[in-house]
Amino acid sequence: MAKLTKKQKEALAKFDKTKTYTLEEAVSVVKQITYTKFDASVDIDVRLGVDPRKANQMVRGSVTLPHGTGKTVRVLVLCTPEKEEEAKAAGADYVGLDEYITKIKGGWTDVDVIITMPNVMPKIGALGRILGPRGLMPNPKTGTVTMEVGKAVQESKAGKIDFKVDKFGIIHTAVAKVSFDNNKIVENAREVLQMIMKLKPSAAKGTYVKSIAISSTMSPGVRVDVKAATV
Repeated sequence: MAKLTKKQKEALAKFDKTKTYTLEEAVSVVKQITYTKFDASVDIDVRLGVDPRKANQMVRGSVTLPHGTGKTVRVLVLCTPEKEEEAKAAGADYVGLDEYITKIKGGWTDVDVIITMPNVMPKIGALGRILGPRGLMPNPKTGTVTMEVGKAVQESKAGKIDFKVDKFGIIHTAVAKVSFDNNKIVENAREVLQMIMKLKPSAAKGTYVKSIAISSTMSPGVRVDVKAATV
């Protein structure tokens, strides 16, 4: 077992790992146990009682955080020429098509979100092996495959995030930065939890949300009371 650092020991001494906290309490604890010199992300982990291997139990969605993510989102729009000006006017960082497809095939993925149009998807399908593992593959369900590219860019820049349950049945996503006010972190986290509740598959049986934890980059996770956080 790896030896704990002094900071890790200090962090673990400030809260009870066996206890579940309200969302407000958990956020307060996370801010107290974060020792990074940079503005760390605040992450939420939600363990669901679903079987992600079954298509009818896949939980995937998107939500616009009330207070944004706290980070600059780099957006690439892959579109036909008539949509380029709309994308640029909305604030897209990169706009084009064939030249960027070639760059991506060469290994370039220096963006956070890729938005495209339905009629362009056949060209982008070949990029699945590169974009899929990085969470960058456009998807109609998350609003990144649309004719309204300008609106999609604005939403992404404003703090829209996509999330998806992994093969272990866990949704892991960043909801804020540690520098945010406690209330803003709580409100962002609640927005994500409410959306996850709305997306409960009808095929899911038993307990839907099994556990929730809040942490920051490199901090221990703080357990959150599921009932209080999902009402």
